[in-house]
Amino acid sequence: MGRIPPQQCAARIGRLACYRGPFERSTPLSIGQTRVWGVSPKLPRLCPGKMALEEQCSAPPRWQAISATHVEFPEGDLTGRLLAYISLLPIAILVGFVTLIVFKRELHTISFFGGILLNEGLNWLLKHILREPRPCAGAHTTLHTEYGMPSSHSQLIWFFVVYFFLFLYLRMHQTNNARCVDLLWRHILSIFLLAVAFSVSYSRVYLLYHTWSQVFYGGVAGSTMAIIWFFFTQEMLTPLFPKIAAWPVSEYFLVRDTSLIPNILWFEYTVTRSEAR
Repeated sequence: MGRIPPQQCAARIGRLACYRGPFERSTPLSIGQTRVWGVSPKLPRLCPGKMALEEQCSAPPRWQAISATHVEFPEGDLTGRLLAYISLLPIAILVGFVTLIVFKRELHTISFFGGILLNEGLNWLLKHILREPRPCAGAHTTLHTEYGMPSSHSQLIWFFVVYFFLFLYLRMHQTNNARCVDLLWRHILSIFLLAVAFSVSYSRVYLLYHTWSQVFYGGVAGSTMAIIWFFFTQEMLTPLFPKIAAWPVSEYFLVRDTSLIPNILWFEYTVTRSEAR
């Protein structure tokens, strides 16, 4: 993003502070080419429409961006712009999980999201243990952390993709006779997810946020965590889901367990069609 010209900066300060009242001095203060009328030191003023003193408006503190969604790319680089948007996919996944939990309230989805949060905690721990710096120090103005080993984006996206693979092929079982069609859409979805994972990983290297080794070990850590968490959920948590769903607090918040349904997509589809008739 380009810098704001000094004239525009001064004009914006003028719009915040230039409010001439009956008790103000008549001598203006010059800021560049903008003239701001001063006020009497005995009468502190509030900015127009603001509950703050004029000094706070004309001299604001340094502002800081939310680095979780702040991605920089080379100016004029269309590939970099596209990869910058792709690198935001992990954020979209987190938002999607929160949406699913709010509207579906299904225990396996909650467990899946819990694994993602645990995976993020492991990434934070590994970064502060290894403390390997990012490549090209100073290339980016806003960073969530100065350490780059392992890549959190790579670790999150590979956790999601590997866990989804296991869920797709081991947890979901087809219940109709369209075996070939059922396998076909699973394979197509798997290829698409693999392409997404590789794209996110490559974007972090292309945009100089990580090295290849940081992205690789992030993918290894995320995949390993996904395998461990999937089988822990299947063997340890899934038998407890019916009891958890029967808790009064779960019934109050309409939390449900669908672990005994072989194919939840097919079940919801058939139930919805039967109810709509």
